[in-house]
Amino acid sequence: MKFICPERKSLAAVFFLWLPCRLLISLCVPPAECKVWRNPLNLFRGAEYNRYTWVTGREPLTYYDMNLSAQDHQTFFTCDSDHLRPADAIMQKAWRERNPQARISAAHEALELEDCATAYILLAEEEATTIMEAERLFKQALKAGEGCYRRSQQLQHHGTQYEAQHRRDTNVLVYIKRRLAMCSRKLGRTREAVKMMRDLMKEFPLLSMFNIHENLLESLLELQNYADVQAVLAKYDDISLPKSATICYTAALLKARAVSDKFSPEAASRRGLSTAEMNAVEAIHRAVEFNPHVPKYLLEMKSLILPPEHILKRGDSEAIAYAFFHLQHWKRVEGALNLLHCTWEGTFRMIPYPLEKGHLFYPYPVCTETADRELLPMFHEVSVYPKKELPFFILFTAGLCSFTAMLALLTHQFPELMGVFAKAFLSTLFAPLNFIMEKVESILPSSLWHQLTRI
Repeated sequence: MKFICPERKSLAAVFFLWLPCRLLISLCVPPAECKVWRNPLNLFRGAEYNRYTWVTGREPLTYYDMNLSAQDHQTFFTCDSDHLRPADAIMQKAWRERNPQARISAAHEALELEDCATAYILLAEEEATTIMEAERLFKQALKAGEGCYRRSQQLQHHGTQYEAQHRRDTNVLVYIKRRLAMCSRKLGRTREAVKMMRDLMKEFPLLSMFNIHENLLESLLELQNYADVQAVLAKYDDISLPKSATICYTAALLKARAVSDKFSPEAASRRGLSTAEMNAVEAIHRAVEFNPHVPKYLLEMKSLILPPEHILKRGDSEAIAYAFFHLQHWKRVEGALNLLHCTWEGTFRMIPYPLEKGHLFYPYPVCTETADRELLPMFHEVSVYPKKELPFFILFTAGLCSFTAMLALLTHQFPELMGVFAKAFLSTLFAPLNFIMEKVESILPSSLWHQLTRI
């Protein structure tokens, strides 16, 4: 009779009670890395997304993505005091409507009562079919929004209701000015767009949730104003701030720009990498570790689609949003894409197990694929983290060792039965050879066969 220590029994019981609880907690609590963010460079629904649908017949936005946008609009553009103003009460219902035509009709109804900034926003986003028309509506929204902002600013300290109303009016004003700056950028007035973004960041420095600095970085790259790009990166590429593909890959582009025009992989393999080249390669490895899906889009190994309205950081949706706007900037820097092509895959040799342990960032989150499938349309093939394939020799050796260990265990536990199996296996294995030997004996003369056996 075997004796089991009571302490071991109690430890085993605790373990088997703890394990299901731990699994339940891990399933119920979503990981923090899979938070979905508003795309700072999202397109206009009426002037861009709908035009794509008219031409191709495909829907570029998923229901999940549009539902997240509806929640954002309710958060930014409504407050508890909207029922006091009839136009705002109508717009509060409009943001909850699923039917686009119903939303547009509600916005027109609100404008019949008064100049409503949020009604102009909805029409500029969804009804306007060109960027120029959207800009005209946003300018009307700006005029109405500035009036509401000044009135609520004077009353914000009179109570929580007025404070919430002022917060809503601030969000509306920042949104309008940012979209006006994006209209200027799309219409080719890039310097004007940069000035508007700088003024907006200076006027509202605490509203970092809109990520206006990413719009500014893209516009400065279009102007090829690399010194100002470096200044913006120095402010936002900080260890305490959340990273993004725009920040990481723009930093890599600036460092690659210093060496890419003269870079040659053959020359580098002969003489080794210089300090500047090493810095550029390390910056590329850092960017690829943060988001490994971007290089395939920049190198045009995978086709681009329209970016979604929301992105998942480190996911395929963020890679699409970045490459859609920044591919032209990489092409403009001579040799930058060549340097990226020669070095980006080296990142995966530095991080052999990216899902368990990272190098410069946290391990790559395993939930990105599921979330990206919700954000991206069905006709797009979602990119997944490149899996490291093991060599055949390692797999063969592991299988052979496992098979040998299993045979040894079975032979130790059941020696007689394994002996019978071994004899049967060997007899089966040598049966063809015995059959051939018998045939040879019957064909050859006995004297010749006797001489061959003696040899």
